[in-house]
This record gives sequence, structure tokens and C-alpha cells, in this order.
Amino acid sequence: MAAKITPRLIELTYESVLKSFWRRKALQKFLLASHVAEKFVATWAADESKRDLLDRMFPRLQTSDRGRAVIFQIARNLSEQTTFPDLRNWENSDQKIMDAHKAVQELKSYLRRQDEEIKTEKERQEAQERARSERQRIQRSLTDKTKLQQQLDTMHAKVGTQDGGYEFEEWFYELLTYCEISNRRPYKTDGRQIDGSLTHEGTTYLIELKFTKNQSGATDIDSLKAKVNKMADNTMGIMVSISGYSSTAIADASGSKTTLLVLDASHLYLFLSGGMTFAEIISRVRRHVSQTGQAYLPVKQFHG
Repeated sequence: MAAKITPRLIELTYESVLKSFWRRKALQKFLLASHVAEKFVATWAADESKRDLLDRMFPRLQTSDRGRAVIFQIARNLSEQTTFPDLRNWENSDQKIMDAHKAVQELKSYLRRQDEEIKTEKERQEAQERARSERQRIQRSLTDKTKLQQQLDTMHAKVGTQDGGYEFEEWFYELLTYCEISNRRPYKTDGRQIDGSLTHEGTTYLIELKFTKNQSGATDIDSLKAKVNKMADNTMGIMVSISGYSSTAIADASGSKTTLLVLDASHLYLFLSGGMTFAEIISRVRRHVSQTGQAYLPVKQFHG
């Protein structure tokens, strides 16, 4: 964690060095261990006091990033001291050790407060960054959803055409990917064309997409049923018909053992308007099917 090399930190570090070491060799060893340049330590003249050396050293260290990092290293090393072997066996050892201990404790307390301030500032910055990222994500989400709606609105002019059908198919899988719903694009199995599949809440649904001018009829429902019935027991089907369904188709899709959910344009626009996520729409219709056996639930009855 980066430290703030403040005048107060330098003062406390200076005093702690001065009071923690008495012998030249002990101080030299400590400075070298704290990454003070050996070339500089070698300039300590025989007639130069500890204070004189430190008076030269600290201003010099403050002039560069590397030097300020050395000051911080010295401060950290001093703050970890619990004993002062270089101050033993002097006539006034007890007083020397007491003074050193006091200086080091003041330094340690200052470093602890600084660490807490830096941690608080870092957490504040991280919170701001998370909030900024979330705002960007929401903005991207709104932009992408608006784009999906614009694409669908534009496609309505092509309802009933082959090109429109292909575009609708591509659009629908972009929707699933946008919603982070696991899906597989169109494929063939046993000679049958499958418009793709999606997996939601542990169930895999075969997909049938209808982009026709006329409502989907019973034959369309029967075709999807036949595909689903050839799959594993946990497989169901979802039909999305842009023009809706005939009453016969809805009746044929429903039943006590139905494996189908049928959706229309209103379900798509419920998602695009922000009313519900597409995953929630699937869950809501699936719950209705389980409770009633009816494969179709109009949007206007979602909250009924």
C-alpha cells in the first residue's frame, strides 16, 4: 500500500532512527538493510555524528521517488522493532530504550493511521469505480435493448417474407445472448430442422419461430410437439409467433401434460419495454402451464 511521505512521517522516522541506534556499525547495518545506497553510507566520515549523517540523508532521499520509497522502508522497519539490542549495556540503557520505544510507538501509530486513511480512500475510490461501471453497464444495457426494439420494429415490414424470417431468427438469438440465457442456434437432428434451443432453470426448450402474416395454427403446434416428443423427458418447447395464434392452436398446445409454452409479439415487447426480463417471462408462463395446463398466458393476465 502506497504511503504518503509527509513532513510528520519524516520527522517521526528521523527521531526513531536517531534514538534506536547508538553505535555506528549498528546504524550502518540498519540503513543498508533498509535499502539506503551503500555508496551513500560509505560517505559517513569518522568525525561525523549520527545526526549529521541523518541531516544529510533525509533531504537527499526526499528528492526522488526511489528515495521516498527508502524513507518509507526505513519507517516500516523501525515500526517493527520490539527490542533495542544496540541500546543495551550502557550506563543509561533504561532511559535510552524508553526514549527509543516511545519514538517508535509514535511512528507506528502514525503509520497505522495513515494506512487506515489510505484504506478508506481506496475503498471510496473502489466504490466510486463500481458505481461508475454499473452506470455504464446500465447505459449499455438500455442502448442495446433500444437497438433490439428498433430492429424488431423495422422487421415488421418484412413479416411473411423469407428474408424477414431469417432476420427474426438472428434477432431472437441476439436477444437470448443479451439476456445471458444459454442457447443453441438452429441445427438438424434426424433430418428434422430445429430452430434452436434455450436452457432456463434446468429445462431445455426447443424453439420454433414464426414470422408469418397469419396466425400460427394447429399444424404448427403439432410439428413442434413431434420434435419435442422425440427428445429427453425434461425437454419442452417454446413457440414464438409474431402474429399470434388461432384459438385452435392454443387449445391444441394446451392440456394436462403439455410440454409447450407459446409466446407472441406482446411477450417480446413486454421485455423490450423493461416490464420484465425475458427469463422472468419464460418462468411466468412456465408456472402458468404447470398450474393450469394452458400453454398460452396473455401479457394482460400476467399479474392476475
